[in-house]
Amino acid sequence: MIENEENIKLLNEGRMLPVMEEFYSIQGEGHNTGQAAYFLRIGGCDVGCHWCDVKESWNADLWPLSSTEAVISNIEKCPSNAVVITGGEPLQYNLDYLCRELKSRNIRCFLETSGSCKLSGEWDWICLSPKKKSPPLPFIYTKSDELKVIIHDGSDFAWAEENAELINGKSLLLLQPEWSRRREMIPLIVDYVLKNPKWIISLQSHKYMNIP
Repeated sequence: MIENEENIKLLNEGRMLPVMEEFYSIQGEGHNTGQAAYFLRIGGCDVGCHWCDVKESWNADLWPLSSTEAVISNIEKCPSNAVVITGGEPLQYNLDYLCRELKSRNIRCFLETSGSCKLSGEWDWICLSPKKKSPPLPFIYTKSDELKVIIHDGSDFAWAEENAELINGKSLLLLQPEWSRRREMIPLIVDYVLKNPKWIISLQSHKYMNIP
């Protein structure tokens, strides 16, 4: 019981995290496509999109708590000075300590979030991917560098425009086909971007390259 209480304390402080996986790869989607980065996937999600391709990340209890110091040590060993924090929904956790320690080592921090939880951490780049089931908190719109909307069907274009009206003026606007429906959605997205050139197309290029 004492050990569990201590773990909860460390989790709340961000000194332990339910790490699902961590690996060194190439960013496959969004504005930073093609760049090498260390990826840290944190378990636990409060949104649960039906088309999510990492549903195993939803239940944080499946992933044992890992020392944040150990994670930082792993990140330091990779050739790139960039780390992408993803999930699940990573903002379910306090990421202040993780980011502070990484920034002190001159490692750039990139966040991928649905925006459904309070923002913590210090970020060089925030990719906001809003979900209808649990819309972003208003504050995250002011911090986003990239608004990436997943297009699963034709109704998602209206959802994209709703979010584009809320985003800050510097944020990039991207439309990305949901992978399982990419063949149906890509022609629609191409046509939409041609008519609305403020938007940029994002593809999950890592899946085409067969890399993590």
